[in-house]
Amino acid sequence: MRHELPQHGDLPQHGDENVVHYGRPSPDEVSFEVRRGEAVLLLGPSGCGKSTLTLTSNGLIPNVVTAQVAGTVEVSGRSVADHPVPTFAGDVAMVFQDPDAQVVMATVLDEVCFGPENLRLPASEVLVRAEEALRTVGLWERRHDDPSHLSGGGRQRLAIACALALRAPLLVLDEPTANLDPVGVEEVHALLRRIVATGERGVLLVEHNLDTAVELVDRVVVLDHNGRLILDGPVRQVLTEHADRLLRLGVWLPQAILAALRLRQAGIDLTPLPLTPTELGAALDACPVLPAPADAADPVAPAGEAGVAVEVSGLTVRRGRVPVLHEIDLVIPAGELVAVVGPNGAGKTTLAQAIAGVTRPPRGTVRAAGVDPARVDGRTLSGLVGFVFQNPEHQFVATRVDDELAHGLRIRGVAEDELARRVDDVLSRFGLLELRDRHPFLLSGGQKRRLSVATAIICRPQVLVLDEPTFGQDRQRAAELLTLLRDLHRTGTTVVVVTHDMHLVAEHASRVVALAHGRVIADAPPADLFADAGLLARAGLRPPPVARATGTLVRHESWRAVTRLADLPTGTAVPA
Repeated sequence: MRHELPQHGDLPQHGDENVVHYGRPSPDEVSFEVRRGEAVLLLGPSGCGKSTLTLTSNGLIPNVVTAQVAGTVEVSGRSVADHPVPTFAGDVAMVFQDPDAQVVMATVLDEVCFGPENLRLPASEVLVRAEEALRTVGLWERRHDDPSHLSGGGRQRLAIACALALRAPLLVLDEPTANLDPVGVEEVHALLRRIVATGERGVLLVEHNLDTAVELVDRVVVLDHNGRLILDGPVRQVLTEHADRLLRLGVWLPQAILAALRLRQAGIDLTPLPLTPTELGAALDACPVLPAPADAADPVAPAGEAGVAVEVSGLTVRRGRVPVLHEIDLVIPAGELVAVVGPNGAGKTTLAQAIAGVTRPPRGTVRAAGVDPARVDGRTLSGLVGFVFQNPEHQFVATRVDDELAHGLRIRGVAEDELARRVDDVLSRFGLLELRDRHPFLLSGGQKRRLSVATAIICRPQVLVLDEPTFGQDRQRAAELLTLLRDLHRTGTTVVVVTHDMHLVAEHASRVVALAHGRVIADAPPADLFADAGLLARAGLRPPPVARATGTLVRHESWRAVTRLADLPTGTAVPA
């Protein structure tokens, strides 16, 4: 793999990369280039080597992270394998998949200044760059805060600001919007469009949220399950002409394309395939006749007797002197699948952690699965309420994947034969069977997420709380996970999901709780939320792409009520 940064024309060139992990190259024999003024999307299923490839762009692989690399990576005519990583600090700026992996300073401002200072820039220039970057991502007012006090989305914005402050010719971003609210996603993609438009920098982007990214990127490079390059071309050509192939590969596609493929199976041919909600709306309006939408199905009633699974009464949480949650009152009946949504910093994760007892709430303010998390021991609580962290690594305790899954069962005295059966079943269901002997920390980001969810459900809790469960997952794995959550919901498990994924909310949630500034501002079915534009704005949300498309229709008024793929005419095998 070769990166070159000439003074004019092309930015990096990637060629013949071969990174070996556990005997199998991943990625394998990959060659492509990124030019100045160009944004390239790197697409592929979870575990194909996308993050690994980004780490070669400035020599972190193989100089810091040990791996066998065949081929070359060159930056400004220098091989990254032959020079220390700091040599390329002015050439390549990176945003990692996990923003916590690159935070080293005690304040937000110091964190953004750190990179330019190490380039030996004058103090005045360092401060100018830092202020510009922090204002760009909306963190200037929090410049004196400890980064640990930011939400997950806030830390992701901080990581982006640090990369921007370097003003490097190549910006490499690995899932930069995964923890951002929908408004934040649009802002980051708009920012990257402005950067690329100057013609001075190139962008290499790993991203699953394609609904706005398609308006940013120029080209798409696709890897298959084995890490081999199978497609490289203009974004519209790759995503529309090869949509069926990409669908089989299990990668994310824009919702507009998924909707068009679903409609094609129902006899509605939208050719050429639309990329964006705007194009989908225009294509639908151009159809002289459309069949009636599918009947909106109510959420499946859970099995078992009705009751209250979670009750929150007057919950107030502070970090130091700063209130995060204000007098929260919330009742969740047993068997609901509730999505907790809202802008970054609204208190979603804090509420989820209080419900699960990860952060012990004040006594008497929370009851989950019939107990007060502040009054029971951790072993008892974890058998009743499962929790999946936003960062999977925060919950790993074992050195093998199968031992990680067995840990909770062993401390509960589950017999070894039953334990082995349940571990094998979960490994198979989550696509981790071949990784059973691997260290959890050596999995890909998507694989870590699947393992973290698997460890939470293997003990069969009554209440399952998940913080951004679809983060880092390809479409196939996300669909499998959401099917699992839907099945748990149907059999009586109460599921509480903190998410920015409006597709998840629209297609799977029976109810939505929206937070803003630490307060509940809405508690309603998804359709009611999406119909209230003012409420969506207050919650930092956007309607799902299908709803944005149908909301513009002029000729087919009955279709304006369509908000999700499941509402489209039936007769399709295309997954939602």
